[in-house]
Amino acid sequence: MGGGIDAQQYDKEMRPTGVADEDGLVWHEPDREPMQLAGFWWYGRDRRYRRMPAQPAAPLPAAVDGLANSTAGGQIRFRTDSAHVAVRVELAGPANMNHMPATGQCGFDLYAGPSGQARYCNTTKYDHSQTRFQVELLNLPAPDLRDCTLYFPLYQGVREVGVGLDAGARLLPPAAWDLDAPIAVYGTSITQGGCAARPGMAYTNLLSRALNAEVINLGFSGSGRGEPEVAQVIAEIEPCALFVLDYEANCQGTERLRETLPEFIRILRQAQARTPILVVSRIRTPSELLNAEAVRGREERQAFQRGLVEELRAGGDDQIHFCDGATLLGDEDFEECTVDGSHPTDLGFLRMARNLEPVIRQVLDR
Repeated sequence: MGGGIDAQQYDKEMRPTGVADEDGLVWHEPDREPMQLAGFWWYGRDRRYRRMPAQPAAPLPAAVDGLANSTAGGQIRFRTDSAHVAVRVELAGPANMNHMPATGQCGFDLYAGPSGQARYCNTTKYDHSQTRFQVELLNLPAPDLRDCTLYFPLYQGVREVGVGLDAGARLLPPAAWDLDAPIAVYGTSITQGGCAARPGMAYTNLLSRALNAEVINLGFSGSGRGEPEVAQVIAEIEPCALFVLDYEANCQGTERLRETLPEFIRILRQAQARTPILVVSRIRTPSELLNAEAVRGREERQAFQRGLVEELRAGGDDQIHFCDGATLLGDEDFEECTVDGSHPTDLGFLRMARNLEPVIRQVLDR
């Protein structure tokens, strides 16, 4: 008997998407106006799709420096009446994760629609053993003016990307953000987007759509450990509408939080005296259903973070806030919201974003 079942043989929807037709397409670079590149704060300096500066003032931890080449949170925004939208991509490497879909690790998503109301259209499907692909994401019978957003891969680097539109199609700037400055979210693999099925479902991208705001994803898988040199770099994002600190999951104990969080906040506050800071504790995990020690540890770390924020507020910093991450997945079936007991599925990310959105709006309103 032959080995394995080839679902593509029976289901055309499982096959790689058709290659974009070269004829009639004009290729655009995302950093050329009127297109807008978002999520890469240091791009203007380094000309790289990278989430940290290529040459920081002080050396970054090796893991952070490497993971910064993953393009989580990157966006290409534009308005066009092109009936066809395609991407031509060169990745830094092939898909290689064992519990995250290649569409999330290495793919691009296309969303279209008015600001704050953009809807999902399509995802790049291609031969995931390859690092180069060209895929058509939109193929409509007639032109119609619309806002478009392309989301970059969450767990792979991008060396080159071009956007293909119909020859003669209008290409205009995207609608303005509702916030004049970006939101910067620092954290772990969960922040980076592990293990969303596709880029648009990472919670930072969900928040970006809901708030109509640029959200800079500074999640570093296994490596969001609160180092001061990382805080110094993040403090360079100025102006910044809000700093979100969501890195408890990589601390592996309360002591690491005690050592790093006060100093991390001090560095941010020294650089930006009035920028709001939101500290978010860890989401609940399925281990808590059977392990009382897991509950105790989370509650201890939650209490420390809440207490630190209350102490700083009592000391006069009315722009620092706390959010209990244990509430973000909800009480009903929260254990069904992860891939592996730790990293959220799309359901988990959707719940996180929907519960974080009102908290962030309240912080920004203040």
